[in-house]
Amino acid sequence: MNDLKRIIDQVSKEKGIDRAVLIGAVEEAIRSAARKKYGQKADLEVQYNEETGEVEVFQFRTVVEKVADPETEISLEEARALDPESQLGDSLGVKLDTRDLGRIAAQTAKQIIIQKIKSAERDLIYEEYKDRVGHIVAGSVQRFDRGNIIVNLGRTEAILPVSEQIPTEHYRRGDRIRALIIEVRRASRDPQIVLSRSHPDFLAKLFELEVPEIQEGVVKIMGVAREPGSRAKIAVVSSDPDIDPVGACVGLRGSRVQAIVQELKGEKIDIVPWNPDPAKYVYNALSPAECSKVIVDEANKALEVVVPDDQLSLAIGRQGQNVRLASKLLGWKIDVCSETQYARRQDPGFKALLSLDGLEEPVAAKLYDAGISSPELLAQSEPEQVAEIASLSQEEAKKIIEIARSQVGN
Repeated sequence: MNDLKRIIDQVSKEKGIDRAVLIGAVEEAIRSAARKKYGQKADLEVQYNEETGEVEVFQFRTVVEKVADPETEISLEEARALDPESQLGDSLGVKLDTRDLGRIAAQTAKQIIIQKIKSAERDLIYEEYKDRVGHIVAGSVQRFDRGNIIVNLGRTEAILPVSEQIPTEHYRRGDRIRALIIEVRRASRDPQIVLSRSHPDFLAKLFELEVPEIQEGVVKIMGVAREPGSRAKIAVVSSDPDIDPVGACVGLRGSRVQAIVQELKGEKIDIVPWNPDPAKYVYNALSPAECSKVIVDEANKALEVVVPDDQLSLAIGRQGQNVRLASKLLGWKIDVCSETQYARRQDPGFKALLSLDGLEEPVAAKLYDAGISSPELLAQSEPEQVAEIASLSQEEAKKIIEIARSQVGN
């Protein structure tokens, strides 16, 4: 224990742990070790002496005529050998030699000290990072654990779970990485800090770092929708009529948005002007497609968007991605149709076809375009004709003709 004071000072400085916490850990450890040697019932007082840098242990025993329990009692004769003024009933304290605690007891002390230091470190990390949820941090890839990436942040480690990674990204040990803190938890073993690169807020924070107008509060991010690694949409608005929010986010010759695209390894980003009017907002959100008409259903938060025929595939996007992201951005259900489809839907005959049980719109559209524009005409059609027009089997064609005949008959 000769170097104890130096060790406490060194650990306190290196780990940033309060000396009082370390001293308390040492005292607890020595108390535990002393109990192993002198008994669990022993009345022990443990104190760290700042002057000597040693831990002093005193055992207190009651002075009695006849000792029944050596752990808690001492005979009058033995007590007077230590203190001639001892009387029966006195509580006599004797300083113990901590060097006699033994190897096993010292090992126990060491384990408790290490445990206390780790616990204090976890508390420090929690206090340091708990208010940084929603902030971006940078670190390096330390190792991989069942697909999760363990990131070294300097003083501590963080975890980037598989679910929070961008599917198209791949890292190697030592790679630099930036991510968003989404959770800080009091964990006993696993990393306490949980990171994300796929969260919509990660994209929002990257724009905040790149665009001074967002930091200043002139430009505000109103919504983010992402399919991480593929494409994203971000809606922005400006409180200053002289500042174009989209232009501010794009930057000179695209410099600002390109820096973010580079960080996200090529994720395409659509920056759209926000608008309080859902009809105007969806027009912006479906860009680069143009809209001819928007029908708003406020009650069901649904929008029917009509686009020119040659814009339909652009509005929907590859595998429906464009309209899906626009829907996420607005928080509304969006149904996109072409002008031809919309005109068809207004025809009472087509509406009647759609009312037939089991007849889906794509099949009804094929029949309508081929001149079978009402349930009456469908009821009069031959199965071979219907099967060929609608790309159905003979059995399926017969079934929908029977349904039409049943309805017309009624």
